[in-house]
Amino acid sequence: MPEFLTLLPPDAARQKLLSHLSSGIVASETVAVASSLGRVTAQDIFAPHPLPQFSRSAVDGYAVKSKDTFGATDSLPAYLNLIGEVPMGEAPAFEIKSGQCALIHTGGMLPNGADAAVMLEYTQIAQRNEIEIFKSVADGENVIRMGEDIAQNQLALPKGTLIRPAEIGGLTALGILSLRVANLVKVGVISTGDEVVEPSQTPNIGQVRDVNSYTLSALIQKYGGEAKRYGIISDQFEALKEAALKALSECDAVIITAGSSASTRDMTAEVINQLGSPGVLVHGINTRPGKPTILGVCNGKAVIGLPGNPVSALVNGYLFVAPVIEKLLGVTPKPKASVRATLTVNLSSQAGREDWFPVKLTVSGQSSAVRYEAIPIFGKSNLIFSLASADGLLKIHADATGLSAGEIVEVMLI
Repeated sequence: MPEFLTLLPPDAARQKLLSHLSSGIVASETVAVASSLGRVTAQDIFAPHPLPQFSRSAVDGYAVKSKDTFGATDSLPAYLNLIGEVPMGEAPAFEIKSGQCALIHTGGMLPNGADAAVMLEYTQIAQRNEIEIFKSVADGENVIRMGEDIAQNQLALPKGTLIRPAEIGGLTALGILSLRVANLVKVGVISTGDEVVEPSQTPNIGQVRDVNSYTLSALIQKYGGEAKRYGIISDQFEALKEAALKALSECDAVIITAGSSASTRDMTAEVINQLGSPGVLVHGINTRPGKPTILGVCNGKAVIGLPGNPVSALVNGYLFVAPVIEKLLGVTPKPKASVRATLTVNLSSQAGREDWFPVKLTVSGQSSAVRYEAIPIFGKSNLIFSLASADGLLKIHADATGLSAGEIVEVMLI
């Protein structure tokens, strides 16, 4: 097809695809906070009360008026009267007055009149009910003020927040036990090829087991989607069109993994063009692997044609499928997890083309100064274990002709 003659850079191609999609289009449901890991908030969540709900100590030590400790040193300690111990889980029944202190444990409620805590290691018992203080503290030192974590009615989690363990902890601390989250994005996955058989089958000579349906389904799940596999479709136009129409009607997005030949690529593109408007947006990406990738939108839904080679399909799944899922969920964009590492060998690249290399990361240096080394894994795009042994992907920008050993590179973790 003529579109294949005009290759777009991956970033431009992705932007073109996403610009045709609406954000946060999936419906929402209520789930228990304890089961919400990996989901995306569908509404703003506000704090029903301040956190913490009372001022408390962050250390084991003594609750004091900070002004009573000013100037205290090892050679010139301050002396305070010990009037009691703060009970854990209860409000203290006493008030700290000038010249007084009270024993307090981490998390204990700060008594009225106290505005700081002295760590236990900077004190000693001078005599009965008298404490020596060897270090001064400032107002608010070693204590957590009421509402210091979050104030009442403050926005706790905005709509579009990905729920991680920290968010679950914050919600439970506020007594929020359920929340509305975006439904999982349903993505239809169609694998094509007369030579492809199910993994449960023993392939004959010339046949291969289906890999892409399963790797892409796992990637879809990782990024907040729900994969629906439509089986293996033969290299027949009407069969593929029928399966794609069904998937499009039942799912929020569709992925078709086609064979490597130009004829199957063209067939996939033609099917996408017949599924709905506007059809194919991009036919060919200026990248390796994954040059034959096709990006389309049919009646508001993304339809992506990925190469049949497993590495090409999965790498471009990270580049194009994951961002589609995140946009449909309404996820607030955040940088992908990456590490900086030292490249161990020279890598060549074609100027004008963006290359992605799978790399393995190893640790070098002492524990006090850990450094990573990036070791490229060389392999053809149909060798899935070249990607299975990788820790991340290294990008060589289109304006470079390669990278030299010893360079510091950014590795996107996968």
